[in-house]
Amino acid sequence: MTLADQDRRVRRFEQIIGNSPALRVVLKQAERVAAMDTTVLIQGETGTGKELIAHAIHNASPRSGQPLVRLNCAAIPFDLLESELFGHERGAFTGAIAQRLGRFELADKGTLFLDEVGDMPLALQPKLLRVLQEQEFERLGSGRTHRVNVRLIAATHRDLERMMHCNELRGDLYYRLNVFPIALPPLRDRREDIAPLVEHYVELFCHRMGKSIHAIPEEFVNACKSYSWPGNIRELQNVIERAVILSNDGLFPNLLRSTRSPSAAAFPPSTSLREAERTLILGALEGTGWLVGGPYGAAARLGMKRTTLIARMKKHRILRPSDENRNRAVLDDPSSRSL
Repeated sequence: MTLADQDRRVRRFEQIIGNSPALRVVLKQAERVAAMDTTVLIQGETGTGKELIAHAIHNASPRSGQPLVRLNCAAIPFDLLESELFGHERGAFTGAIAQRLGRFELADKGTLFLDEVGDMPLALQPKLLRVLQEQEFERLGSGRTHRVNVRLIAATHRDLERMMHCNELRGDLYYRLNVFPIALPPLRDRREDIAPLVEHYVELFCHRMGKSIHAIPEEFVNACKSYSWPGNIRELQNVIERAVILSNDGLFPNLLRSTRSPSAAAFPPSTSLREAERTLILGALEGTGWLVGGPYGAAARLGMKRTTLIARMKKHRILRPSDENRNRAVLDDPSSRSL
């Protein structure tokens, strides 16, 4: 490997914020296994950054020029998951009006990242095992065998060994997945990384929202270091995003109030989760001039799909000011009222 290749590989991991001993162990393992085609199993609590580590491994591997295909096994209904993985032929089942390639075919010569692999139904586990061992499979509705060259990175927050002993996961699949395990530490075990993470997310969300914050209060950073963060980095990210939304004139808002939990104090104690979500959505919409979609829209700022944001706007009865005025005018018009 040339010095230039080594330098590029190091830079692949620079997007991961932190220098704690626990994180350094993870990054050393990830860098070591990246150069190989070995199956990797990333384990850790929800919100610890499993997908980010998977991206870093792929980007530092010889397959970096090939696709990285993702699939969340917990997000796909059971009756559709097999088709998502292996594809199907036209007429394979009701509604299969055209041939469709599965994620394994799409990831050929690249990497497939299977998130929440612990949610894989027992009925599909033998087929997953076969493609991992033999690198071959059949599409639904076809007897033709397809061969692929795919590197698998799997992730889960569940205890797969316990699942194996409870007969919820095949033993042979467990050992096939658990070739090179990487355990991500929870945020409470890498408190040295909290301050740089806070700075990173403040800068990130200020850039997205077109805001600036002059200084982050030391009291807030210390509170973050002492908090247990059950939601890990994802929870921290959400708190910082709320703070940036609530900031005014470059001043970081007082999130602590009467509690030492930055997460709980991001809104007043009387604020319900529903009200908090509505406030976040309104803040993002106002910050983008009520632009919903696109790279600079509220959906991108909130980290959700455009259709998801529209559905939540309907749930909270959030209307553009012009739409709200139009609806009010209709309601105030006597001729529009039914008898």
